[in-house]
Amino acid sequence: MIKTNCAKLNTWVKMWADIMQPENVVLCDGSDAEFTRLMDECVAEGLAKKLNEKKRPNSYYFQSDPSDVARVEGRTFICSRKQEDAGPTNNWMDPKEMKRILIGKYTGCMKGRTMYVIPFSMGPLGGPISQLGVEITDSAYVVGSMKIMTRMGAGALKLIEEKNDFIPCIHSVGKPLPDGLKDAKWACAPIDDKYIVQFPEEHEIWTYGSGYGGNALLGKKCFALRIASKMAQEEGWLAEHMLILKLTKEATKETKCVCAAFPSACGKTNLAMLIPTIPGWKVETIGDDIAWMKFDEDGYLRAINPEAGFFGVAPYTSAKTNKNALDSCSKNTIFTNVGYTPDGDIWWEGIGYPCPKGTIDWKGNVVDDPESRDEDKNPVAHKNSRFAAPAANCPGIASDWESPKGVKVDAILFGGRRPNTVPLVHEAEDWAHGVFMGSIVGSEVTAAAIGLKAGVRRDPFAMLPFCGYNMGDYFQHWIDMEKLPQAKGGKHMPKIFFVNWFRRDKENPALKSEHGFLWPGYGDNSRVLAYIFDRCNGEGKTVDTPIGKVPAPGQINIEGLKSCYNEETMKAVLTVNVDEWKEEVGRIEEHYAKFAGHLPKELSDRLAILKQRLGM
Repeated sequence: MIKTNCAKLNTWVKMWADIMQPENVVLCDGSDAEFTRLMDECVAEGLAKKLNEKKRPNSYYFQSDPSDVARVEGRTFICSRKQEDAGPTNNWMDPKEMKRILIGKYTGCMKGRTMYVIPFSMGPLGGPISQLGVEITDSAYVVGSMKIMTRMGAGALKLIEEKNDFIPCIHSVGKPLPDGLKDAKWACAPIDDKYIVQFPEEHEIWTYGSGYGGNALLGKKCFALRIASKMAQEEGWLAEHMLILKLTKEATKETKCVCAAFPSACGKTNLAMLIPTIPGWKVETIGDDIAWMKFDEDGYLRAINPEAGFFGVAPYTSAKTNKNALDSCSKNTIFTNVGYTPDGDIWWEGIGYPCPKGTIDWKGNVVDDPESRDEDKNPVAHKNSRFAAPAANCPGIASDWESPKGVKVDAILFGGRRPNTVPLVHEAEDWAHGVFMGSIVGSEVTAAAIGLKAGVRRDPFAMLPFCGYNMGDYFQHWIDMEKLPQAKGGKHMPKIFFVNWFRRDKENPALKSEHGFLWPGYGDNSRVLAYIFDRCNGEGKTVDTPIGKVPAPGQINIEGLKSCYNEETMKAVLTVNVDEWKEEVGRIEEHYAKFAGHLPKELSDRLAILKQRLGM
């Protein structure tokens, strides 16, 4: 049994070792040597492949079981003592009943396996916004991934010993190996036997049966969002599903930092690692997925990226779409469910060059004829295939990305994928209006999808799967932030904007512009960022509309764009159509009805103001 200078940790590990009955217990030190040893053991056991050292140094390739490829929202639970506190957007079970079920699952679940004990820090070691955790797992893949994604090992353990406290995180793949039973290539339980469970009042995480992504890397969504969002509500800070970027005006060296929340498939990582197309501006990455924000002593909101790596979606990441992300996984990276090429490298759809003949797809099949393969029905890389890469690999990483005190947040962006209704950019009139914007974030679902009807799928604050308590109360927490004593009267609150890169021409969906969009997107989003930068300084002209302030004509620099992106296009992309917004109001009312009894009055008031301005 392990022995540390943290009595709480020693007792906790012994309790779980007695329940799970592992063959041995190992305290992870987080060293490079430990990472290499564990990954090489996986290779030797046939669980992984080491990639070509010349092409992809110190990198490894895993294939998951086909039943274990993504988050499992239907098996994710918020087990608060009262069901009402979990709210209408979370799955709930009584915590006593859930613990009874899981203790039964955990009993003997690590027979024949090693129990790894992973001390880790979310955020820079010892920082005022950072938090400490310990994960128990029986997966070497998880240990290696946590090494990349968190500050894991001896440094974190030292702080845990000093504080005698940590967030407990329990994980097992759910496949014991009694009597020398040979391990599966990817061990996991069947889909209906997976459990991703958060106990918000106890600040505790228990997961079982999945070895993949946020189901198993418990510092990520489970801790950094579901548990941390509840901690933030209790303590007066924010734990958000947001990127953090640093924008510099090179002529003056002035910088602004922006946090942004987008639902999936809305260009979040591309914005976090954006390379500007307009001269005189520089974008640097601080975080691509999660932001923790606290007020400093002067009342400024400061943000850290609590993660140490990127857990990036691989398909369609290329030198054209996101060169910085592609370069980030050039070394020291774990790849999962991508293609494995004959020369020991990786491949995925949209990487920018043809699939080599003989590549092994994510299911283990050899690709004999890449050109005739239907990539939609039978892709080489799973559509949720991933790379876990150190953030330090990113060429665009900011020099202060690990500043313990965080960076000052100047602006917050919300956005979704909307082909109409929502303009390219509009600005909130005040903090409550900005919270209203965040509460109605959504993306268009243009065709029936699994479990979804066509229409607007709401994902408030891009937190729908990640809020650890009642989302109506979460809205109220956002409203209350500017009223907290540490906000110093709210005079330094960030400006809030809503952006939409995906608007189309209603009269002509096949617009001559690229992809049929009214705005080119990608690196040209720097033009909108430059406008937001000026607005944070009180500069730039705006026009008042029923939904907020939009840029006046000529305020967004379109110099150098293709001829199809002109002032007429800009007028279309910034138009606020009253009839479309009247329809939107009905959808917002339907959305808000879910939070009856918990919807903040301030949001009801903002909706009433919008209706009045629209003449409803």
